[in-house]
Amino acid sequence: MIRGIHHPSLTTDDLDALLPFYSDLLGFEVISSFGWETGSDLSELAGNITGVTGSTARSALLKAGNAYLEIFEYTLPLSARSDTPALSNKGIAHICFDSDDVKADHARLSASGVTFNSEPFDVGPMRVCYCQDPDGNFVELQQITDPQSGLCLPGYEA
Repeated sequence: MIRGIHHPSLTTDDLDALLPFYSDLLGFEVISSFGWETGSDLSELAGNITGVTGSTARSALLKAGNAYLEIFEYTLPLSARSDTPALSNKGIAHICFDSDDVKADHARLSASGVTFNSEPFDVGPMRVCYCQDPDGNFVELQQITDPQSGLCLPGYEA
């Protein structure tokens, strides 16, 4: 039985550029990192699991609260974005992170140079805003403002 979502995974062409956004600005902790070179046993195993054969890659697993995020950088084959980022595109549109204070996070991230689509908006039982990470992936910051809504993550209060 499925118990919940463990982690989304992002692929980037520059792990060193993406990690500071998620760790330094959003506060995720790097839990582990690993990688492999083409021709290694780990590369062969990764190819068998993912179907990306003959690859060279490195990865980091990050954690914030009850959420994990995995980021991969493939240097063989080279990572390339095949679409123009838009919230309306087919596929995964955005990652939403739970915040205890969206207005404060918006101000802190804006001061660090992150560009947002708008100021935070109150929408029903939540406060939300969207920005993009350095690769153009959309990130939603969400604060549940009504504890009676049933939307609070287990173990977290509104």
